[in-house]
Parts: sequence; structure tokens; C-alpha cells
Amino acid sequence: MSNFGDLEIFARVVAAGSMSAAGRELSLSPAVVSKRLRRLEDRLGTRLLQRTTRQIALTEAGQGFYERVVAILAGVEEAEAFVSRRSAHARGTLKVSAPTSFGRMHIAPHLVPFMKANADLSVNMLLSDDLVDIVGEGFDVAIRIAELADSSLVARKLAPVRRVLCATPDYLAEHGRPETLADLEGHNCLTHQASDIWRFEGPDGEANFRPQGNLQTNSSEVIREAVLAGLGVALRSTWDVGDELAAGRLVQLLPGHESATNVGIYAIYPSRQFLPVKVRLFIDHFADLFGSVPYWERGVPAGQGRNGEAALNDTPSRPGTGSRNGYHGNGASGHSQESGAPAGE
Repeated sequence: MSNFGDLEIFARVVAAGSMSAAGRELSLSPAVVSKRLRRLEDRLGTRLLQRTTRQIALTEAGQGFYERVVAILAGVEEAEAFVSRRSAHARGTLKVSAPTSFGRMHIAPHLVPFMKANADLSVNMLLSDDLVDIVGEGFDVAIRIAELADSSLVARKLAPVRRVLCATPDYLAEHGRPETLADLEGHNCLTHQASDIWRFEGPDGEANFRPQGNLQTNSSEVIREAVLAGLGVALRSTWDVGDELAAGRLVQLLPGHESATNVGIYAIYPSRQFLPVKVRLFIDHFADLFGSVPYWERGVPAGQGRNGEAALNDTPSRPGTGSRNGYHGNGASGHSQESGAPAGE
């Protein structure tokens, strides 16, 4: 095997998280994988990986080397696809990170058609709300619900995020329906531990409200279950409760007031000149699926922002469109917070 093969083994070990896992993917024994890595490090004269009995970790030199190796391998893959006219076919293993609730509700169900269309592709998907180091942990792409800032990572917007106040009909029948933000002071507001203030965009501009209630938790899913059980009022994303709003199991409150944030759903990936075919096809699949007016908005009343403007553009985006923006993280990406609330809400 050529020196180029050593680079492939190194990249596969980082992406797989262990030499044994990489060996299985490459049909090589762990001993052979270890030998090839040592040969690569000897040739470079530096340690690329810190090895323990349980895991491996990139050294500082290894991380910089890995970013460049991935770019080289992606360029080769693009070149081979161009020559063989297989640019619309993904191969290999795609390692994906996504938030727990959103990944379960809106990524996992739509993986089947994508994988059927790319029979030579394997997907390794991690659902977690923890901070993820995309480069260091070898992820090809991460789905994130966040506001974006400058970074070394690249992002493409897949869908907007709209957060609305809601409660069950039974709760409202017992406690009354708030007609103004001030009316919320008499209601049981279900909050995340970081949500000390709810920030809204309303007909008269921005307005803040400090929620009070008998449930505060670090779990977005606990709040979801509590509001559906009729415990109180919650501020939820339509991707999370769109079906319940459309079916009448939840009622949208104060439709003229929606969360005043610039949060969106993004596909985040390491910044590099060449994007692997498997990553591009994965991102295109979900960008086309979601669009500027995602399917979870069907049947949900469109909110009215300042000057009565619709909260969402009612014209779906063209297939394959989306913004490319820097993402805050220095190689690590997790959920940024929506006005102090978790991105999962």
C-alpha cells in the first residue's frame, strides 16, 4: 500500500474513533492499522495521536494534519467522481452529529430514502445535546440549531426556527387565555434552567418577559411533555410541537409575539476547499426536504411580526439553496442558546 494509503488509514481511525473500528471498516487487523500509523508518524517525525486503552485523541499537530488530510482525500474523491461520472453517488462512511430531539424527530425518519439511494454508504449517527468537537472527533457533518458567528467551520442553513408560546386547551379552560405579555404573569410558565428571560418580537417591536413557574429543568423534552400534559405555558419551537399545534392538542398564544432570535437549523462541516460527495448529498437531501417553509409548519398559523409581516417566507426555497456562514466553535460545535433557552426548545 502506498503512502497515500497511510493517510486514508489515519483519517479513518480519527473518524471511527478507534483502530479496531477503523480496521473493521478497512478489512484490516488492528495490528496492521497500528503499524501503518506508527510508520506515518515516524515518517513525519511527530506524534499524531495520543493512544489509551479506551480511546484515541488527536495531538495539536495531529489535528492540523487531519484537517489537511481530509481536504486531500475529499479532493481525490471529487476527482474520481468526475472521471467516473459518479458524482451523484455517495460511498464510504458518513459520521453525523445531531441534537437528540431534532435528530430523532426530523433526521432519523428521513435517512432511509437517502441511504436507499446511496446503497454503498454507511451512516454513523450520534444523537447528543453535548458539545461536539467536529474536527477532533472526526465528524463529517453536524446538524446544529443555533445562531452563527465567525469561525473556521462552514455552515449551510437548512431551515428557519420559529418559537411560539403554547398551552393545552384544558389548561386554558381552567386558567384563562392570556391576551398580552403582562397576562403571562398570572400563568405557570415552564422554563429551561437557562431561560431567565423570554425575548419576543411583537407588533410594537422587541419585548422581554421574565417567566415564573413551578417547573424548571435542563431537559427540553421534559418541558415538552409537561406542556402537553397541561401543566402550564411553554415557549417551544414549531419543529418540536408543530403536529400538536396543527391537531389542536396545543394552542398558540399571543400569535403577534414570537421569539426574537436569529436561530436557524444548520449543517456544519469543517471548512475546506473540497466537500466530499457523501457530505454534499446528505446536506442537499435535507435542505431540499426542509426548505424555507419546513413541513412541520403545515397547519400551524403563521405568526405576525413587527408591522404585521409574516414570520416565515411562504415561498419554499429552491432545491439545493442555503446560506454559507461561519459557525462559532473553533472546531467544536454544540447548541447555542435561543435567548437564554436551549436550542432544542
